[in-house]
Amino acid sequence: MSHYQAPLADMSFQLFDVWQVQQFWQQQAELAELIDADTAAAILEEAAKITAEKIAPLAAAADEQGVSCISGAVTTPSHYKECYQLLCEGGWTGLSGDPEYGGMGMPKSLSGLYDEMMCSADIAFSLYPGLTSGACVALLQHADEATKTLYLPKLYSGEWSGTMCLTESHAGSDLGIMRSKAELAADGSYRISGEKIFITAGDHDLTENIIHLVLAKLPDAPAGSRGISLFLVPKFKVDASGNLGERNSLICSSVEHKMGIHGSATCVMNFDGAEGYLIGEPHKGLACMFTMMNYERLAMGSQGLGAAERAYQNALAYANDRLQGRTVTKDGNKADSIIGHPDVKRMLLNISSINEAGRAFSVYVGHLLDQAKFGQDAKAQARANLLTPVTKAFMTDRGLDACVIAQQVFGGHGYIREWGMEQLVRDVRIAQIYEGTNGIQAADFMLRKVASDQGAVLLDLMRELKAGLAGSASKQINLAVERFESATLSLLEQAKVVPELLSWVANDYLDLTGYLLYAFMWNKMEAALDTEKHGEDFIQSKQLKAKFYYSRVLPRIESLFCLIEQFPAELSSAEPKLF
Repeated sequence: MSHYQAPLADMSFQLFDVWQVQQFWQQQAELAELIDADTAAAILEEAAKITAEKIAPLAAAADEQGVSCISGAVTTPSHYKECYQLLCEGGWTGLSGDPEYGGMGMPKSLSGLYDEMMCSADIAFSLYPGLTSGACVALLQHADEATKTLYLPKLYSGEWSGTMCLTESHAGSDLGIMRSKAELAADGSYRISGEKIFITAGDHDLTENIIHLVLAKLPDAPAGSRGISLFLVPKFKVDASGNLGERNSLICSSVEHKMGIHGSATCVMNFDGAEGYLIGEPHKGLACMFTMMNYERLAMGSQGLGAAERAYQNALAYANDRLQGRTVTKDGNKADSIIGHPDVKRMLLNISSINEAGRAFSVYVGHLLDQAKFGQDAKAQARANLLTPVTKAFMTDRGLDACVIAQQVFGGHGYIREWGMEQLVRDVRIAQIYEGTNGIQAADFMLRKVASDQGAVLLDLMRELKAGLAGSASKQINLAVERFESATLSLLEQAKVVPELLSWVANDYLDLTGYLLYAFMWNKMEAALDTEKHGEDFIQSKQLKAKFYYSRVLPRIESLFCLIEQFPAELSSAEPKLF
């Protein structure tokens, strides 16, 4: 059976020693009244108890039970309702919500670690409150005051939940060709009609109401994505006092049967003249929805890391317990733990060195968002925007890698359901696909983020991180960054002649960026180690993993440089018929 315990020591290390976020918190009047290091530690400890004791042990049962849809009503795994109520009672559903509307107002650097715990415990379950949090972000930024006052308190409390309804069967990421329509009604509301697929938590039995954020087009809409508007469509109609009325004209017609996340209700939603309300300006809905999508893309990074952390913990425990072969004992009648085998050590160090760098990176991006939100820091916001596709794509790619490698540590037992490793592989696989496939993330990063400003924000970030380098690996990282700068400028110059080049190398370039940023994370972690604050085992573990990353992981960038620098130009014009 798979187990999980939140890595609290490392989480505290990342927050308070590596990034020292408590100093920023105390400098912001809005945060200083809400949070300090002791309060944050207490929040993490309580979250660790809930995820480890209440949610994680039942993840396999949720996978076995899955969800069902009968006559439009979706039923979730039997224990989900109790677990969800625990979250509501503890205020977890509004952890980072605006206090003006009933949220707790916690910073993203802290709530991101809670997200990781939830994903380690059960990715499928985490999606129900996770989608609600994203919907709240979109409403907070784009809805009018009356709508926020009416809906946000119920969403933050967990009484209601939220979704985002984008995809249609003929229009995946090409939202401009969607067919869902919205028509103005006499009372000023709209009537929404159309079918949406792949709607996470589109229907379920956890809350009394579900608030759908739906993309649709008005009759006079311009063609393409410029003609999309955003509408709030409740499952049950809501009066001005927040009381529930009659059922709206929408239904879940079916749920998808998926490779993984079986406890998550992935619904086909049909809107048949459903009553809805415009959010933001007409034809500006895609920009409003991207507020939510970017939030969810950061959450995908937590899914990759969360699954990888649980996979590592179980692989490490198995490697210590499993007796197989002889690495120390020479007695032919006895066997040693497989953790003594160099190849098993290699696999475990590979996972943990990337996981811990990923956690440092996640806290860093969360801290950038906090600086932008609470400190009105435009540079921090630009960097967070830049790193959103890296967070989504690089962390989920490495998350799947980690789960597969951890499964390999188990040998044949990793392929058996009772150990839980195959579920982690199945569950985390979706994180590379939804909220924009990782290929789309790479294209976004290369074309919309890097090329659009000729690498200004990215290269400025790299130079600032490089200025803070210290320790034995400084020269190695410094040389890699210099080559990265040169390769970036060369790519941008070549793209003036061969525009397709950037799209061809986008995935490799994103990976290259990720591995370099993780090297900076390890350099920051090494610099934060303190013999007066951290135990000897903790320090030695960090130093071992840092050395492994520099010597066995970071060199992967050599092949990525080759792929980028030596791309055959003739491939860019390859005819599809030759494929």
